[in-house]
Amino acid sequence: MAFTAKDVQTLREKTGCGMMDCKKALTESQGDMDKAIEFLREKGLAAAAKKAGRIAAEGVVYAVVDEAKQVGAVIEVNSETDFVAKNDEFMKFVSTCAQTVVEQNPADVDALLECTAAGTQEKVSDLLREKILVIGENLKIRRFARYEGTVMTYIHGGGRIGVMVKFDTTPEVAAKDEFKAYAKDVAMQIAAISPSYLNESSVPAEVLAKEKEILMAQIANDDKLKNKPAQVIEKMVDGKIKKFFKENCLVDQAFVKDAEFSVGSYTEKTAKELGGSISIVDFVRFEKGEGLEKREDNFADEVASMVK
Repeated sequence: MAFTAKDVQTLREKTGCGMMDCKKALTESQGDMDKAIEFLREKGLAAAAKKAGRIAAEGVVYAVVDEAKQVGAVIEVNSETDFVAKNDEFMKFVSTCAQTVVEQNPADVDALLECTAAGTQEKVSDLLREKILVIGENLKIRRFARYEGTVMTYIHGGGRIGVMVKFDTTPEVAAKDEFKAYAKDVAMQIAAISPSYLNESSVPAEVLAKEKEILMAQIANDDKLKNKPAQVIEKMVDGKIKKFFKENCLVDQAFVKDAEFSVGSYTEKTAKELGGSISIVDFVRFEKGEGLEKREDNFADEVASMVK
């Protein structure tokens, strides 16, 4: 019994499984829809697909650095409940994903899913499906970043926030304990203060233009300020923009451990003490579940359904 592309689509809608899995199921069952669903259920694919519709906004942010290769990776993998993030199976899977990113440098999450998972013979996508079935929750690899070179990572709050920073310095400086302590301080600063940009030149022109527009509107609405001379208003706006940089750019921020320094001047001071040069090249900060819709559990409904 032959089947059409429409049958594949129908099976996909019924089970939520991928197109290739649906084609295989229909081939195996000679086009019989019920048998194809049964085939997918037996393979555990339909159950995993059903779970894939559920909200996953908990989970963990995890980081790894391969010192020998000088490569670091930070990754966020989401689950439905916070409880799962403490599960050994889940954490092993997250660690495998991070290691795969380090070793194979995939372009994005879709490419990572197609990679052979580090230390296994399986694709990451198959491993993910397997974990969904074993753990019984929807799991999602949300995002990752990978840097090559001198890298420091920092995980805060048991995987709630993950930071990775890339530095430019010499191997001699990078090997020193004092540098490692400095690099960790910078990573902790990013975790705590959450800068939006590295430095002033990395702030997009449209962001600055919008900021100036808001400041001009505020002045125009202030009876005490709006009639001041143009050059006075300009100076006020410049002052406010400097404040914006100090709050939002990492190198301009006051250093949390010693407010006498900015992160930039603390970096210069450390470089001088270690007899070399250090610059912060880039950073990434992931906060678990940020911007994701959270699952709302209604305790009363849950109890009622259990009683039933």
